[in-house]
Amino acid sequence: MAYLVILRHGQSEFNLQNRFTGQLDIGLTENGRAEARAAGQKLLAKHFNFQGIFTSGLKRAQETLNIVLDEMHSTFDRNFIVRSNALNERHYGDLQGLNKLETASKYSSEQVMLWRRGYATRPPGGESLEDTFNRTVPFYKENIEPLLKKNKNVLIVAHGNSLRALMMYVEHISPTAVEHVEIATGVPKLYEFNDSLQVLSMISI
Repeated sequence: MAYLVILRHGQSEFNLQNRFTGQLDIGLTENGRAEARAAGQKLLAKHFNFQGIFTSGLKRAQETLNIVLDEMHSTFDRNFIVRSNALNERHYGDLQGLNKLETASKYSSEQVMLWRRGYATRPPGGESLEDTFNRTVPFYKENIEPLLKKNKNVLIVAHGNSLRALMMYVEHISPTAVEHVEIATGVPKLYEFNDSLQVLSMISI
């Protein structure tokens, strides 16, 4: 039996400003740091001990992770944290940095929602969720599933869309259903697996 915890980074400066962030390397707000501390306290209360820890190449996820580990009083050697661009947020292309409401006024709310939540639709110059799936899930299969198969507990701190892609794979969510999946900042989600990596339970904590 193994546990996987996935966590979207705390609120970023661009989350607060309602901007498309994508792969721009934007830091956390004070509220985002508070969300990370709260997430760490929740994991501390669960007495988790992680044998594998993964995060993206972007500082908002890495800062969230460091705060979480501090709150947990974790003894995990941070030299062994795996940081990979495969877990980065999807690239929003020409939309990166733009205000979402202003973009909706220019292109229509329907078009912006399709870019944000559709599975196969790419924003101009950017990635679709399908593209994100195709880089994130192979990394998960190669690097994280082997640990889970050995009953090692794993923590992943990443981004809304890279985690939505992983949820599609782990929970067998369809491309249509994933359009309705939202992931809040700073809220850990816990999966319990059996030895065959079938999900026994999943809860937000």
